[in-house]
Amino acid sequence: MQIFGVDIGGSGIKGAPVDLAKGDLAQERCKVLTPHPATPDGVADGVKQVVDHFGWTGPVGLTFPGVISDGTHIRTAANVDKSWIDTDARTLFSERLGGLPVTVVNDADAAGVAEMEFGAGRGRKGVVLLLTFGTGIGSALFVDGELVPNTELGHLELDGHDAEKKASSKAKEDHDLSWEQWAHRVTKYLAHVEMLFSPELFIIGGGVSRKSDKFLPLIQGVKAEIVPAQLQNNAGIVGAAMRAAKHAR
Repeated sequence: MQIFGVDIGGSGIKGAPVDLAKGDLAQERCKVLTPHPATPDGVADGVKQVVDHFGWTGPVGLTFPGVISDGTHIRTAANVDKSWIDTDARTLFSERLGGLPVTVVNDADAAGVAEMEFGAGRGRKGVVLLLTFGTGIGSALFVDGELVPNTELGHLELDGHDAEKKASSKAKEDHDLSWEQWAHRVTKYLAHVEMLFSPELFIIGGGVSRKSDKFLPLIQGVKAEIVPAQLQNNAGIVGAAMRAAKHAR
């Protein structure tokens, strides 16, 4: 069975049909740049461009970088335009896609669901935290395999700032940090999260997971096991498709 997944990020909108039996992309993904400002209309146009690239006509699962209530209303918009707040995202995207059935889920939650089913969290019990390092820091918290949605732990305070302003991969680029300097910031963040939630496992996702060998060995003093996401930056697409398939049943 194939379902289409789209991952909306602060820098790019990427999507592809997903093979739900394998938990992997069925075709090479299509990516367009996220418009700036990332308004609802602009982002919806980008999503339509990605979906139209494949001529897709079935259910579509989408991630969104913010808190979503009741699977449709946007409550926060940290890395997209503030006009998203209170938007009925499901209706907006469905109308822009010509009435296709649409499911919307928090981006990190989608990545976490995919990693727990097909990736680094498969079969793991206890407290597991997936953290995506990208434009911001997304989080997905699981207890015995069950998702606690919309945790948004990238906004915990770290050195007087939102943690994602100090330790996201965007912060690394913006401040021209070496891997060692950035790993020091990530270590402080992980230690803070560990103190609050005592996870058995951290899964590190986002685009930076492809380069985990450059920074994971530099993280010291965190008791929890730390591993890179196995689905890497495709986890959000796969998780979005999984959620759409669940709602389509």
